[in-house]
Amino acid sequence: MYNNKTILITGGTGSFGQSFAKYLLINFRPKKVIIFSRDELKQFNMQQELGEHDNIRFFLGDIRDVARLRMAFEGVDIVVHAAALKQVPALEYNPFEAIQTNILGSQNIITAALERKVGKVLLISTDKAASPVNLYGASKMCAEKLFVSSNVYSSDGETHFSVVRYGNVIGSRGSIVDTIMNNKSDAPLHVTDHNMTRFWITLNQCFDLVSYALKNMVGGEIFIPKVPSMKIQDLFKALAPDRKIKIIGIRPGEKIHETLITQEESSRAHDLEDYYVILPHTKSLAHHSKYDDKKSVKKNFVYTSDLNRKWLTSEQIKKIAGLV
Repeated sequence: MYNNKTILITGGTGSFGQSFAKYLLINFRPKKVIIFSRDELKQFNMQQELGEHDNIRFFLGDIRDVARLRMAFEGVDIVVHAAALKQVPALEYNPFEAIQTNILGSQNIITAALERKVGKVLLISTDKAASPVNLYGASKMCAEKLFVSSNVYSSDGETHFSVVRYGNVIGSRGSIVDTIMNNKSDAPLHVTDHNMTRFWITLNQCFDLVSYALKNMVGGEIFIPKVPSMKIQDLFKALAPDRKIKIIGIRPGEKIHETLITQEESSRAHDLEDYYVILPHTKSLAHHSKYDDKKSVKKNFVYTSDLNRKWLTSEQIKKIAGLV
């Protein structure tokens, strides 16, 4: 699927983008991997690290600039749209910026992809987009809806838009795990609630999900991985057993538990063994007969981090974090 293809990653200098670019270059033979981002320093650092590869290109630009995207998308086969503003407190304080990047920037991706007839365009979304309670989640929910609905504009069927939605990435830059591992102070670790749970996914699982979605997408699907949950408090105890834990109370825009499939979405959800898929409301958005023989989830099913059947143990998280 990736061999001899030109793949562009928006937000390509972020944690996912950098790791996914290396994954493509090491494991496949892409014609080109294009890193599209607005951070020239990170692009320079990536060039230094990946200079041995002659099929990687760097494109400075902002997804808010549709003209720049049109230029970048020329001759591109696959776009993985990972660019976003993600820090919940910062976006609550700067709501216009969240809308400009996460919503209008995603619309620009769609416009440029349709004009340049990109074959497949995949949005990287978040569990916070399901029943959102903060602006980050709401903006990603809007981006999801834009991507799902945009399949109607591909009249010739040459461009397909789909979504992957997942939870916290273990070890990504700025993540809880990354913060704990790189902060060796004795200061107490802050937990907002004793019972708070989150979904956890590794970078390799992210790559598997993205590859599965790109291989199987018809257009309009939201693909969701079956991943384990863990209490934040248990995570802290496993990774920093000698540090005290301080309960500080839930913060604005925060949930006790996260959701990957809402009850409303369950009527359109199917079980794909290792993944779930949510189909669009309107079947005319795409032809989804390929899912007709797939098992539907139970009525009123919800997929939340507290009701999950899969849970990470302390030993498993230590192993993933490289402590054992």
